Amino acid sequence: MGVVETERGSFLYKDVLPFAAMVLVELMVVSGNTLYKSASANGINSYVFTFYVFFIGFIFILPLPFILHRRTSVPVPPINFSIVGKIFMLSVLMYLSQIFGYIGLKYSSPTLSSIMSNLSPAFTFILAFFFRMESIDFRSYTSQAKIIGTIVSISGAIIATVYSGPSVLSNPISINWIVGGILLASQYFLLAFALVAQAKIMKEYPVDVMVVFIFGISGLFVAGVAGLVMAQDLDAWKLKPNLLLVTILYMGFSSGFLNVVIQIWTLRLKGPVYVAMFKPLTIVIAIVMGVLFLGDLLHLGSVMGGIIITVGFYGVVWGKAKEESPSSIQITAPLLQPHHNLEQGPCIH
Repeated sequence: MGVVETERGSFLYKDVLPFAAMVLVELMVVSGNTLYKSASANGINSYVFTFYVFFIGFIFILPLPFILHRRTSVPVPPINFSIVGKIFMLSVLMYLSQIFGYIGLKYSSPTLSSIMSNLSPAFTFILAFFFRMESIDFRSYTSQAKIIGTIVSISGAIIATVYSGPSVLSNPISINWIVGGILLASQYFLLAFALVAQAKIMKEYPVDVMVVFIFGISGLFVAGVAGLVMAQDLDAWKLKPNLLLVTILYMGFSSGFLNVVIQIWTLRLKGPVYVAMFKPLTIVIAIVMGVLFLGDLLHLGSVMGGIIITVGFYGVVWGKAKEESPSSIQITAPLLQPHHNLEQGPCIH
C-alpha cells in the first residue's frame, strides 16, 4: 500500500504538477496580453507601462539574493564590472523587446503575439549559429530538422502577418496589423538575441539569482530613463484605480515573478524541451480569449500561419532535443519572457 501511495505521489509531483504548472504559465502570459490590449483601448503609454511592470517585478525579485545568502553556505563569487556591463546591455535588449511587443500588441492582437512567440527557437538557432554557439552538419538529420523548421517558422510568420484570406471572424487585414506583426516579430528576434547573450554571460558568471537581481536593477534604470525621455507628460505617469492599474499589478507579479519561479522549477525537474513544448498552446488560448473578451478579429491567414509556425517550432525543438544528451543540458534562468513573454518579465526557455 505504501509503495502504491509513493508511486502515486511521485506521478503527481513529476508529471501532473509540471503539466498543470506549464499550462498555468501560458494562461497567465496570454491573460496579461489580453488585459493589456483591453487597457490600451482607453489610451496607454507603453513606456510608462513598461517602467511600472519592471518596478513591480523588481519588488518581488529584490529578496532573492538575501534568500540565496541564507540558504547556502557556499560564498557567492564576486562580480566584476565587465559582467555588470554585459548584464546592462542585456537589459537594454530586453527592454526594447518589451517595448516592441507592447506597441505591436496595440496594432494587432494577443493572438498574433502568441503566434509570433513561436519564432523564438528559430531566431535563437540563427543567432547561435551566427555567434558560433551552434554548429551545422548538413548531412545530419538533426541539423536538417532545425534548418527546415526555421524556414517553415519564418514562412508561417510572413503568412500570419501579410495574408488575410477568406474571412473567418474578421475584416480584411489593415496596415496596422502588418506593422504590429513586424513589431512582434522584432520583439522575439530581440528576445532571441538577448537569450544568446545571456548564455554567454551565464558561462562567465553562473550564479543565476545574482544575474537576475542585477538585471532587475539595470532594467528598472533603463525603463525609467526611457520613460522620462519618451513620456514627459506627468499625467501619463499618474495611476488610477482602473483596468490599467490591475494590468500593471498582474503583469508585474505574474510575468515578472511567478512565471520565472514556476519555470525554473519545471526546468530543473523536466528539462528545457518540456518547457518549450507548451509554447504553441498560447495560440489556442489567445484565440479563445481574444474572441470571448476582446471581440478579436480572426483571420484565416493567422490560423494558417499559426499552424505552419507550430510545425516549424516543433521541428527546431525536436532537432535540438535529439542533439542534446541529458548530461549536456545546462539549465539557466533566462531573464525575461517574453511578455511573451510578452513573454514579459523574467522568462525561462
